[in-house]
Amino acid sequence: MESPFFHGPDPELGAALRRALEPGDDAVFVARVRGALGTVRPRTWDVLEQWAGRGLVAAALAALAAGLVAVRAARGPAGLDEAFAAFADAVAQSTLPAAHAFEGASFDSWPTAMRAAVQGVDPGRPAILVIDELPYLTEGDRGFAADLQQAWDRLLEGAPLLLICIGSDVRMMESLVGTRSPLYGRPTLELHVAPLNPAEVAGLTSAPNAAAAFDRYLIVGGFPQLAASWPSGASPRTFLRKALAHDQTLFAATALRIMASEFPRELQARDVIEAIGHGEASYGRIQRRSGVRGNTLNDALELLVERKRLVARDLPYAVPPGKKAPKYVVTDPYLRFWLRFVGPHMDELSRGRPDLVLGRIERDWQVYRGRAIEPLARTALERLLADPSLSGRFDGARHVGAWWRRDHSVEVDLVGGDRPDPRAIGFIGSVKWREKGPFSAGELAALAKQRADVPGAEGAKLVAVSRTGVAGGVEADAAFGPDDLLGAW
Repeated sequence: MESPFFHGPDPELGAALRRALEPGDDAVFVARVRGALGTVRPRTWDVLEQWAGRGLVAAALAALAAGLVAVRAARGPAGLDEAFAAFADAVAQSTLPAAHAFEGASFDSWPTAMRAAVQGVDPGRPAILVIDELPYLTEGDRGFAADLQQAWDRLLEGAPLLLICIGSDVRMMESLVGTRSPLYGRPTLELHVAPLNPAEVAGLTSAPNAAAAFDRYLIVGGFPQLAASWPSGASPRTFLRKALAHDQTLFAATALRIMASEFPRELQARDVIEAIGHGEASYGRIQRRSGVRGNTLNDALELLVERKRLVARDLPYAVPPGKKAPKYVVTDPYLRFWLRFVGPHMDELSRGRPDLVLGRIERDWQVYRGRAIEPLARTALERLLADPSLSGRFDGARHVGAWWRRDHSVEVDLVGGDRPDPRAIGFIGSVKWREKGPFSAGELAALAKQRADVPGAEGAKLVAVSRTGVAGGVEADAAFGPDDLLGAW
């Protein structure tokens, strides 16, 4: 019999939750969960089902039925007493057996509070404790990681409890389980939940073809809620007309919330990412547009690249690899689109003039899309090059970067090499992602001349990536279109 589980867009997460919640038979588990649906508001089911497949929905509903407490940490100057009060309030409103004892309760340590929270749980009715935005909690209470380690080692590890700690700050979460952290070695499972990829967005938005799928991805990025808001069959123009109807729509407001959450105090970093999002990629141009200079700019870029990972720092990819002239680009497609077209003009949305914002998007979309697709093309080709048969066609190339002169007089979209710091270049390539017109013979000839510019690429093969195919007679060593790139996922 086929399993009743459908893993949805994240099978690893769905499988991990199912193992933790119920290691037995899938059919029995689903039957038990569905039997508990009467205790769950129908709207909850609807929302969960839109977000993921049946397997993850079932796991989430089982959590609701088993005894769940979810605590969302707040960022800001709240003190320890406020954090304890928020935890007590969350437990009091939960389905844990100890919920009634937390009404009006107060605590002076996290081990004591957590010990009280799991009182009364047993293997027949396990507890699930979710701490959302763990980095915010540790940011406000430097001793929390040590307190959690003490509570886990002395009580929670042996209790019928599933403890889920969630955080959007990836680097902070990694440090919390690193070798120098009190929590090192404690997690049973460490899981990085990646944003949706282009193929998953294609499915959620009912994209009619691969080219349309990439258009959608360049607008909503990997955000499930934004992708799910795309009406079936709607064109980008139709979607954006509704998504930008005013300044409080989900599409307009989500990025504002991200910016406020990630940069509550770092105003210079916000100025810098706005400059990068506008399209400034080099250090000097970012400096001029943002007005942030010197060490302050260096610190802001370090925050964006290393700590927040909202911006990528790329260097020219060649043999030997470039060490200077880095380029900076916003990594998330939605945030990049928002920073380019929406954020600078929120006042127009608030004044009831979305037509002005939409007009700029329509005017500049073709040029913007042509640049924004390039990182996706590089990522897709890297995924495809994991296949030894394809990599072998390009002298063992498995990594893809770009190359440019320091003065940006020459830029090569694709450079394929054998390793992150390449010793051999297998191919160079060009990306042409226009609405009409195939990759031409003249464009291939121009690409061939660029072999002399890229260090180590004298004998490199030539690759064409095109949204509209390759013209007859164009003899590239390989050509890739939207279907090929989307197939990488």
